[in-house]
Amino acid sequence: MTPPDGLAGAALHYRALERLYVAAPVNRLFPSRLEIVGEGRSRLTFTVEPEVFHAAGAAHGTIYFKMLDDAAFYAANTLVTDRFLLTTSFNLHFTKPVRGGDVVAEGRWISGRKRVLVGESRLIDAEGDEIGRGTGTFMRSRIALSSLPGYAGT
Repeated sequence: MTPPDGLAGAALHYRALERLYVAAPVNRLFPSRLEIVGEGRSRLTFTVEPEVFHAAGAAHGTIYFKMLDDAAFYAANTLVTDRFLLTTSFNLHFTKPVRGGDVVAEGRWISGRKRVLVGESRLIDAEGDEIGRGTGTFMRSRIALSSLPGYAGT
């Protein structure tokens, strides 16, 4: 499904990306909710629970990476309506440990529209502090979005 041009088409694409996120099996392991908030912008919400702690009692870096990558990825994929993007690199900076509670990942597209796109994201804890930041590059794949469960409404 390639949405029509214009605002209505963009909204259809954004809702389809949100369905695609829900359909990804990995999100059963890391419960979270994606919201596409506009072109080049996404927001993920999740709760850090003890099940994702490392031995010292704070969230493992896996959580930081997953949520930062997803937020930047989906922000970038708002600009691509026909193909699934692939993460080709991701730089991550841990700025504060989180020991539990609600966390928001905010994603933002930075540059690129043709073959490679760049996005950035940040994690904000329940106190409003930044706990992590990342920048990723994403490349168009050969995988049609319309072929993926969730995106086409299946």
